[in-house]
Amino acid sequence: MFFSTKGDRRAYHLGAYPLETLPRDDGIIALEAARPPIAAPKYQSPAKGPLARSLRAYLDIFIETAMGPPAVARAPVPDDPYRRMVDVKGYGYFMNASQVGICRIPANAWSGEGDADGRTAEHTYAVVLLLEHGRLPEAGNPARGWIEPALREAADARIGGIAACLSGHIRKLGFPARAHVMGAGALDMDRLAVLAGLAVRDGERLQNPFIKAGFSVAVVSTSYELALDRPLAGRAATRPGLAYWLGQNGATSGRERNRRAKRASHLSAYPMETVPRVERPTTLILDDEVPRVSKRAAFFDRALRGDLGEKARRERSRFAFKQPHTAGMMASMRAMVPIQGGESSPDAAPDDYSDGAANARALKSLSYLLGADLTGICEIPGYAWFSHGAKGEEITPYHKYAVVMLIDQEYDTMEGAAGDDWISGTQSMRAYLRGAEIAGVMGDTLRQLGFPARSQTNVDSDVLHIPLVLWAGLGELSRIGELVLNPFVGPRFKSVVLTTDMPLQVDKPVDFGLQYFCGHCHKCARECPCDAISWGGKIMFNGYEIWKPDAERCARYRLTNAKGSACGRCMKTCPLNKVVTADGPVMERLASWCGINARWLKPLLVPIAVWLDDYLGKGKRNPAKKWWFDLEVVDEICVEPVKGVSQRGLNLAHRIDPAKQKMAYYPANMMPVPNDLDAQPVDRKAAMAVGEILESPITAAIRAARGGAPPRYNIPTPPDPGGPKGARTQPTVYGNAGAAKS
Repeated sequence: MFFSTKGDRRAYHLGAYPLETLPRDDGIIALEAARPPIAAPKYQSPAKGPLARSLRAYLDIFIETAMGPPAVARAPVPDDPYRRMVDVKGYGYFMNASQVGICRIPANAWSGEGDADGRTAEHTYAVVLLLEHGRLPEAGNPARGWIEPALREAADARIGGIAACLSGHIRKLGFPARAHVMGAGALDMDRLAVLAGLAVRDGERLQNPFIKAGFSVAVVSTSYELALDRPLAGRAATRPGLAYWLGQNGATSGRERNRRAKRASHLSAYPMETVPRVERPTTLILDDEVPRVSKRAAFFDRALRGDLGEKARRERSRFAFKQPHTAGMMASMRAMVPIQGGESSPDAAPDDYSDGAANARALKSLSYLLGADLTGICEIPGYAWFSHGAKGEEITPYHKYAVVMLIDQEYDTMEGAAGDDWISGTQSMRAYLRGAEIAGVMGDTLRQLGFPARSQTNVDSDVLHIPLVLWAGLGELSRIGELVLNPFVGPRFKSVVLTTDMPLQVDKPVDFGLQYFCGHCHKCARECPCDAISWGGKIMFNGYEIWKPDAERCARYRLTNAKGSACGRCMKTCPLNKVVTADGPVMERLASWCGINARWLKPLLVPIAVWLDDYLGKGKRNPAKKWWFDLEVVDEICVEPVKGVSQRGLNLAHRIDPAKQKMAYYPANMMPVPNDLDAQPVDRKAAMAVGEILESPITAAIRAARGGAPPRYNIPTPPDPGGPKGARTQPTVYGNAGAAKS
């Protein structure tokens, strides 16, 4: 309780609700078999309002990826139906389903609307996915008018996306699978929810013992043999009891759910409103000296173009997608790109939304309904826009505000992982997928209301996210370098941004003492498998004060890691990667409170906290949270990982003398020609020499205060005056964006 909880020992595939404690009744199977067949569920009326229309458009994207042929060869998965079930249920919970159950498909559950080739005839198992509906914003919040007629659609779209990805995962394993969602399915999903032990019948309605009637369901049908759940007994509907409120068997407690439900809808689950706010980020930014850089300079893009050599180029095309869970997401991720932007409606009346504070509350409420974990808003500084896009085209800034949203990469799964094993890339991509859906729906809704808006995702973004996360008050820059830490979820998040001209009240940056903490903790540097994180002090890089990592070395390791699909060791092992909700250990919650509210104690507490983190084994793998299969996709077929699986533990004895750490830095003047898309090999030797000439933050601040000129290395490599050249048509990993910038 003090240092750990029952939740630490709860098997991941059991989910966040204590379904395993409910009474079961096999007699329900015969009752359901006797019920007559019904048609698959469909919407009975057109979508009501802009949000509902947007949600149905995104549900259509998932419908397009709901079925397809399985891989030509079956993956080397165990024959044990129970172990297969752990992977399938784990994936459902990892993708944020509220509850998951499995049953056989009785003949009368089919509506007769199977695939054109009859493929569903061989599907005998149903994976039933349930998602709780969100809640309505308070009266007076503009989002209430958007959300009230679309509450069901919001859950339908999210659970539909989960079903589509799960079906893609099973097909990648070499087994037939199809997602059945609202409006596009061939199954009686209510009947299957009853058989899978997720609901009981209450007349013509379904009731879940914990969620009651406010939920949506999707189903994945398959021939993949899985361990089954049993139907709930009728008396299960009388739950929950006291044990549920106390967190029975390590499940999320009723008191934690109640705490979240009592918070205003525009506030996250975490009390960000209690964190001190400041006028500027806690790290120095010389606004006038920060250059705009091109997307071409990002090392993952450089790898794609061949700048890092053939091996990195080849592996860039595989990267996180060489794992079947991620591979199951890719079709949906690609399909969202063409609708990230578009023209705003000329018939709307945007003048109805002149109150920036009310608009900000509305967009935050909407973001949390759709699945964001933390949201902040800022004006977009000029340097946050890329100078040139992925095809070498010049980018002209086009929106004033950024709605910045963080997606938690999921604590429990990270606990079960090494940080650089086969689930690591999937954690990132799952967050990117969710973010693309959230920002995409929000952008489309705003455009229907008459406001220019565009989602900026990992697939296609015209803005740099890091400065926007800082200015939106969602964290401080950390020793990890090009990564912001949040006081409640630490570094374990990915960001997505919605840019718009809708009038918005902005948030202020935060100061929770992270600069002191990171200055005295070196755990991320110690645990980095490629020594890419600095052991030394901060420097000035392109106008920023930063613990600058060796971004090239980091990118190479993440791309070419043969024992995993990427790397997130720094996130995995950071002492701020904790659970600080009502269900978290008392010590972690107390430490979090002290870190934010008793900063004068940091000189005393930080050394103790870092030592204790190691002493308790924080950052080690937790076997109870290991749910996934370690598999590698080679030539579109799943195989045992060719080079094995990372089993990395803590590296307590690892130390590097900062004076001897060899780091490569590529400032603005060493970045590639932004509109030359042919290979421009890196000069690592020259980049390693740059460290000798970079300014310290104190030196830079004094020089700038005296009116001194910025260093020449801050001036970016100019574009080729002849215009974009090189392989402009070279395919990208995700496919090309087809959306207008609006």
